[in-house]
Amino acid sequence: MGFFLPLSMLTYTGMEKKYIPTIGLEIHADLKTKSKMFCGCKNDPDEEKPNVNVCPVCMGHPGTLPFPNKEAIKHVLKVGVAVGGKNADFTEFDRKNYFYPDIPKGYQISQYKYPLVSGGNIKGVELTRIHLEEDTAKSSHDKGDYSLVDFNRSSLPLMELVTEPVIHDAKTAGDFARELQLILRYLDVSEANMEKGEMRVEANISISDDPNVLGTKVEVKNLNSFKVVEKAIEYEISRHIALLEAGEKVVQETRGFDENTGKTFSQRTKEDAHDYRYFPEPDIPKFKLSLIPEFSVENLKKELPELPEEKRKRLREVYGIKEADVEVYVQNLSIANFFERTIENFCDDKECVILASNYIVSDLMGLMKTSDGSFGQLFPSDFGKLIQLLKAGKLSSRGTKDTLAILFTEGGDPEKIAEEKGWILKNDPEALKKILEKIVSENPKVVEEFKSGKDSAVNSLIGVAMKETKGSASPQAIRETLIAILNS
Repeated sequence: MGFFLPLSMLTYTGMEKKYIPTIGLEIHADLKTKSKMFCGCKNDPDEEKPNVNVCPVCMGHPGTLPFPNKEAIKHVLKVGVAVGGKNADFTEFDRKNYFYPDIPKGYQISQYKYPLVSGGNIKGVELTRIHLEEDTAKSSHDKGDYSLVDFNRSSLPLMELVTEPVIHDAKTAGDFARELQLILRYLDVSEANMEKGEMRVEANISISDDPNVLGTKVEVKNLNSFKVVEKAIEYEISRHIALLEAGEKVVQETRGFDENTGKTFSQRTKEDAHDYRYFPEPDIPKFKLSLIPEFSVENLKKELPELPEEKRKRLREVYGIKEADVEVYVQNLSIANFFERTIENFCDDKECVILASNYIVSDLMGLMKTSDGSFGQLFPSDFGKLIQLLKAGKLSSRGTKDTLAILFTEGGDPEKIAEEKGWILKNDPEALKKILEKIVSENPKVVEEFKSGKDSAVNSLIGVAMKETKGSASPQAIRETLIAILNS
């Protein structure tokens, strides 16, 4: 049973009617294994030379027999546990029959009636199934009057996830795909890099003016970025509305998306399941998964890491950091680990935690963007000591930022660096008072403005004091001491 958003959030208004979009997603992800799905050839998505990781099995030579990859099956079952699906006890592979140069056997080994996983839920979107199949070869059609086929990708283990048609807007679809990518990466079953084609999204879109009736479905294939997913869905919704408003019908078909024009284009009439003439793969035995102990739900659960939604909840509850910072850490595990190692060893109160998080998300990540994305020469221990100096009032914000930049590029001890640069704040009240009394005596006009009720006049004196002390005095101490002198 699906979930439904309030109709006020779902409807798109045409000239005469209000329309409700309904979207279902089919997402393919190449799995991380040493070998291909049904043969011993290397699974190397980064191989640049064509047709080197091939053999008679993945080339579809007559008389060859497929042998299923156990690790790929385990990967899909692990995803099933992570999303709360029901893992199958009995399963089998099927032949999906169609002719195209990228599938030399004339059929693809897939799953139809008995998928590995049924049901599940990601961010409130219910899943229909998750199954396993072999990937096709890679075709290149930009060679002029001929095409080329690279079989390195042929028969790579490919997970397909299908949602229920319960999504009603483009952003929800994009957010779902982003969360699935995170889950696959947390489980370490797929890199799911969309720019490399390791994760591909297909969107099934329909609209209707009746909340109880689905419209004609159009599939948009091979969407290769989250923004493209959202743009293609928005375009299709608008296209469907324009057709219906003009008294025309939406044709059930498969379409592609042109990123240059921002429009979809027709590719072929949409097939139904019966067009593929599915039947059980005769060369692969049926599976009774309960006979394999490592495939049990109990054992798979023991291998699960902390998942993205669990991490969000823990970061909120344990550290109390702002939502934007939580999402940064959920999206980037290396930065999250850096943050937590700092907190565990150097922060014992909320103020320290918030300071550390602020400087990681703004300043440290800014430095990382200027390099190769690494932490440079910075270690959590040195960063933790730096935050302690800031919290203790020994460094100003400016001094902290400048010291951090040196730690990042050169490494070293933060307190020693700050001392050598003259950035350690001098908190000798008497010495500071003498400096400020001299500044006050040299600026009678500003003093007169302050005494006449213009409190903001003190800010110009603070600026002079910061320059005079070369940033070695706390701005707060300067302000408090100045106001005391001015009011005396």
